[in-house]
Amino acid sequence: MSEAVTITSGALTARIDPLGAELLSLTDAAGSEWMTDANPAYWGGHAPLLFPIVGGLAGDCLRHQGREYHLPRHGFARRSPFALVEQAEDRAVFRLADTAATRETYPFAFGLEVAFALTGHQLAMIATVANPGDETLPFSFGFHPAFAWPLPGGGDKAGHAISFAGDEPQPVRRLDAAGLLAGSEATPVVGGSLPLSPELFADDALIWDRLASRRVEYRSPAGPWLEVGFDLPMLGIWQVPGGNYICIEPWAGHADPARFTGEFAAKPGIVLLAPGASHSFRMDVTVHHG
Repeated sequence: MSEAVTITSGALTARIDPLGAELLSLTDAAGSEWMTDANPAYWGGHAPLLFPIVGGLAGDCLRHQGREYHLPRHGFARRSPFALVEQAEDRAVFRLADTAATRETYPFAFGLEVAFALTGHQLAMIATVANPGDETLPFSFGFHPAFAWPLPGGGDKAGHAISFAGDEPQPVRRLDAAGLLAGSEATPVVGGSLPLSPELFADDALIWDRLASRRVEYRSPAGPWLEVGFDLPMLGIWQVPGGNYICIEPWAGHADPARFTGEFAAKPGIVLLAPGASHSFRMDVTVHHG
């Protein structure tokens, strides 16, 4: 097991596990933890990176050029060892590339580089997917950080809410029992605000596949809050009801729609990357003490 990599700005300190390039901890100068307690009774993850899929495929089956490949939910990046390719006091960069083993489940050449940088009270994360191959690279990517609920010094868990940068009138999507994108329901966002309660997640994640906002504020009743900015087009919000965390997950892609049986490259929400091209995804987390 590789030792976690620590970076700091003085105001914030982050620890990242090279296994999955997963953010394990984000603490302030007082030592307060802004990430999940990772209680395995609910969910033991911290902030897995979702690649080359977000969510699940029908039957865990990826179809490409007449062949079928077995690719489990959320892909393999979160369980893969990344190479540490750059480290400074306030910055670290990790890299993952295709291997013979990855091509058995995902038959494409790729590079995935993830940079973490701290400046003052902000953590910036930039994930860059590159296509070194000679065919189009179809993929999805998602961030999956779990933040403390309640926030440190934030008061009652029941008073926390997520505020969107604008109105979100479109319906939210839901997953069926197989984890596939199925039903939809009226948006729970009222006046740009989503009051948080465990009951919201009794039927799994809330999924915005037609998201207007590119910034949300995760606020506590006692003052501390997080500002989360991103440039990905979709958003999932999730927890296992009762856990001391809330996942705010910007996505480029989502689970297979129920009854989808097409080629992976034709999957709704997929990103198509030309040979020799690259594409970056950004997520920023800014800590505000109130």
